[in-house]
Amino acid sequence: MSKKKPLYSAIVDDLQKRIAEGEYQPGENLPTESELCEQYNVSRITVRRAIEELCTEGYLVKKQGKGTYVSQPKVMRKIAQNGDVMGFSEACRACGMEPGAQVISIQRCPARSDEVRFFSLQPHSDVIYLQRVRTADGEPVMLENNFFPYQPFRGLLDAYEALQDASLFDYLDATYGRRPESTTSCTLEIVRASAEQASYLDIITGDPMFHMSAYFLDAEGQPLVIGRQYIVGSRFVFNI
Repeated sequence: MSKKKPLYSAIVDDLQKRIAEGEYQPGENLPTESELCEQYNVSRITVRRAIEELCTEGYLVKKQGKGTYVSQPKVMRKIAQNGDVMGFSEACRACGMEPGAQVISIQRCPARSDEVRFFSLQPHSDVIYLQRVRTADGEPVMLENNFFPYQPFRGLLDAYEALQDASLFDYLDATYGRRPESTTSCTLEIVRASAEQASYLDIITGDPMFHMSAYFLDAEGQPLVIGRQYIVGSRFVFNI
């Protein structure tokens, strides 16, 4: 004898069907918990469990102080990249979305040990640290942290306006004649959003994110940039 489906599971199935059929559109606010309780004639605990399940599966996303929304389409990205590096802007457009970028800061700071090794720097050298929020169709989806050796890229300190709503890879190509072509190392792990990260990405503190760390080489095989990106988990799909 088959077991009866739990109430929350039936709500999950129904909401998935409504999303698939377009009754709830991407970016649309879901009815409140009270409204869903009344609609399905169930307890708030049951509704919350259904919502948590749909958030985990990527159908819904919670926004601090705003409610629960139907997830936007996902950006497709490759993990390993060798001769086929695709920047965020290019990946967005390939998925039918418009990329954007908001510069948070560009600063000179001391190089960490892995940066010294990768860029073959002298001890106590500096790097350029560029931090931006990347958006897809106006919605923040990634906190971008990029590190460059200071001497060849010190001009980036004056590129605040040029890097607003711009492709970093295209800017590097146009300004320095170099762009990322491959990675020597690329790792991906799941982390939880800090309060600061959540504020930039319009998500809830503790929400799951991807943390991608990549070491990029240019077409000549020379070290170019280290990227340490924090990516909203519900908005990305990665493949090999």
